[in-house]
Amino acid sequence: MNVLIVHAHNEPKSFNTSMMNLAVEVLQGEGHEVLVSDLYEMKFNPVASADDFRDRANTDHLVYALEQRHAFAGGTFAPDIAAELEKIKWADLVIFNFPIYWYSMPAIMKGWIDRVFVSGYCYGGTRIYDRGGLRGKKAMLAFSLGGQAHMFGPGAVHGELEVLLQPIQRGMLGYVGLTVLPPFVAFHVPYISAEARRDCLEQYRAHLLTLEQRAPLAFPSLDDFDDRLQPRVAAAS
Repeated sequence: MNVLIVHAHNEPKSFNTSMMNLAVEVLQGEGHEVLVSDLYEMKFNPVASADDFRDRANTDHLVYALEQRHAFAGGTFAPDIAAELEKIKWADLVIFNFPIYWYSMPAIMKGWIDRVFVSGYCYGGTRIYDRGGLRGKKAMLAFSLGGQAHMFGPGAVHGELEVLLQPIQRGMLGYVGLTVLPPFVAFHVPYISAEARRDCLEQYRAHLLTLEQRAPLAFPSLDDFDDRLQPRVAAAS
């Protein structure tokens, strides 16, 4: 496979960076090609703006998604977006490697999604979910968080982890057609021992070596909806 790792951590000696380095080592060892977009090292600009387009369809009023379509058709994206979009086209698997911040990904990574998952290529109209522009490619989250495992689940203090991740796994990745593999979660990382961190990295190694055995997450199929995106069963009743 061609694997793109999108990495977001502001400390090069962090556990997250160790996760990223391990993924490069393991995946290359298995014969895969690996590229890394280290967003902090790149000083990636996360702010979507009119500066993202070298030519505008409408110079009076910015409708970002429409300008993305225009830029994709004409090849007029800003150079940093164009470079990341080429990596997306190249990749068979995209791993998003990050710490959970406020129940989500760091702003720099969200900005990468905003600017690089472009309308006209990644999605558009009914080109979503199993008809999305990135169908045929896979994605996976690999992240750390401060909470312990027992803090997540039905009735737990932070609720169900699947619900916390839904805006990312469904609303960003599944939405554009990516087949989403189960995530790897490193719990309580800032507070555990060095030995426990090593054990966690070994668990991640095992996770990476068994990706092909992991059933993907289930998201909607547009075959189950009519042309107004209403459920066919409800429409029939």
